[in-house]
Amino acid sequence: MKGLRADPTAPLPKRLDSLTSLRFFAAFAVFAHHFTGLGGKTGFGRSETIFPFSGIGAHGVTFFFVLSGFLMMWVFKPRESPLVFYWRRVGRIWPVHLVALPLGIYAFYIAAKVDIDWPGLISSVFLVQTWFPDVTPTLPGNPVTWTLSVELLFYALFPLVAPFANRMRTRWLMVATAVGLFGMYLVNWVADANLEPAMARWVMRHPLVYLPEFLLGMTMALALRRGWRLPLHPVVPLAGLFGWTYLYYQERWPFSDVVEHQMEFAMRPVVGILSALIILAFLQREARGHRGVLNNRLLVSLGLWSYSFYLVHHAISRLATYEFGRMPDNDSVLFTLIGMAVVINVICWVLFTYVEEPAEKWWRKHTPKRWLDRGGETGGSVLPPAPRREAETAPASV
Repeated sequence: MKGLRADPTAPLPKRLDSLTSLRFFAAFAVFAHHFTGLGGKTGFGRSETIFPFSGIGAHGVTFFFVLSGFLMMWVFKPRESPLVFYWRRVGRIWPVHLVALPLGIYAFYIAAKVDIDWPGLISSVFLVQTWFPDVTPTLPGNPVTWTLSVELLFYALFPLVAPFANRMRTRWLMVATAVGLFGMYLVNWVADANLEPAMARWVMRHPLVYLPEFLLGMTMALALRRGWRLPLHPVVPLAGLFGWTYLYYQERWPFSDVVEHQMEFAMRPVVGILSALIILAFLQREARGHRGVLNNRLLVSLGLWSYSFYLVHHAISRLATYEFGRMPDNDSVLFTLIGMAVVINVICWVLFTYVEEPAEKWWRKHTPKRWLDRGGETGGSVLPPAPRREAETAPASV
């Protein structure tokens, strides 16, 4: 594995513009999935060019989970109080979530003429809806916030897990990550084989099931900090993602039912690994001083607005369906998809500029001083040195 190593003192980028831009593409993939629907007469309209491949957008959230694990570990401050971390996560997540929630309630309850189930709705306000198998509807409140419920568990565990991960050898972290991803695949298989479909879907949305994807991101961040490198051009993992998508959605028919089911069970771990490789490839490229399209100012801005985009896109698409009816199922609907994305991004610029960013800054400014005094404002260095044996190993160049 020495061929995967580099000098642990090699410079790393202070700004991660390429990763910020990738957030937009992941959010847009989720939007395209909701826009085109699941087939039949679902969604706002279906283009034959991108459907059924747009279904991979349902797994755009996997990219966010891996990226969350990566970024949390990337900026981990060992001496920062966990209370400071929790406080800042609240300021990051809840303000725009609460502002977007009324739009979700209007779209998915009032305009849809669906009775409000108050326990389910309240659970979505506090982002604990995925812990309950019998909430009504299955994804209550603003449906896309089920992923925030998953993120919430990771945030709760991170200050407890990160110090242990930080002390582990990189090889053992990789082993733990591989075991977790394989366990994710097994859980999907066992749930599908032994549970009713509704219960199996709830199991596969449960926050515990997604923890290996966060661990994957954490492991990759620590490996990079410690000098590990994998010579990898971004084209390779991107081609892998497009190839897997084509194989899964277009070419499964020659395979037996057994193979098709195994591909379905492996979908989340495979997309998780490909997401990690995409993050790795672009970050290493940025570390070497290469600036490409993902460093474009507009794309970086779209990435900054992507959280707001994610929270409101489904409600706006659904309301457009109610107001105008479904669009014809042909490629002309692509113009509608692009136009709707532009409108949503304008709305999200407003949300980011006047809600998300100022609310987060205000909340961070009002962090209780006694919590800051426990570890200092900076919380110490970002990461302590790598375990000695790893740091001393002669590395290979990228």
